Amino acid sequence: MKLDDVKKLQQKKYREEFGYFLVEGEHLVLELQKAAEKKPALKRSEIYVTEVFADWQTDFKKNPVTDKQMATISDTKTPQGIIAVVPFLPAATTVAPNERAIYLHEVQDPGNLGTIVRTLAWFGNFRLLLSPNSVDPYNPKVVRSSMGAIFHLPIELDVPLTETNKRFKKIACLDMHGDKLSDASFKDFDCYLFGNEARGLPHDLLTEMCVHSFSIPGAGEIDSLNLASAVNMCAYELIR
Repeated sequence: MKLDDVKKLQQKKYREEFGYFLVEGEHLVLELQKAAEKKPALKRSEIYVTEVFADWQTDFKKNPVTDKQMATISDTKTPQGIIAVVPFLPAATTVAPNERAIYLHEVQDPGNLGTIVRTLAWFGNFRLLLSPNSVDPYNPKVVRSSMGAIFHLPIELDVPLTETNKRFKKIACLDMHGDKLSDASFKDFDCYLFGNEARGLPHDLLTEMCVHSFSIPGAGEIDSLNLASAVNMCAYELIR
């Protein structure tokens, strides 16, 4: 891929047009190489390296670039000197046995999404569904904050909220006035819904869908909990 096209991958419209996204940094490229051992399609990735990584051992096509060229394709203020161009791997919509679905409705913060991806990949047996108008999981900030977990988690894009009602028999959500998260029934659901950081979930639809509500008890001094923190707690409770 030409350097001008690589630079364009910082923008969502070109990632969608070309079918590739960027991975920057030594740790993330190592995670990519590890994932490629199990997912052969990832072997179509290419890496771009400056002189400091000239001896990097890889099966990917390796393209040497100058520090100045690296700066033009990097999304960071201080480029590390190694970037991979990685093909999209669309997730199959068939849920594996014992796999639970986490659905995020219009999540906007790249850091939140990256943290959630990392948590779900760590625990395993999860898939992530993102609604339309959510932040792009292949945004460089999301990819960085996922610390490479994005290669190990099935992610479905642009899934309408109402679609979950067709695919999953039992659906739960997080709400300020639901049953306690510690209730034994919390583990009995197939899909768990989480809302936008500011607006939450559309309650009119939840009522129509007969979604069961759960709540994370707190001291009540503040009116909300960070989205990534809430998902992390729920994921831990599900595998505990």
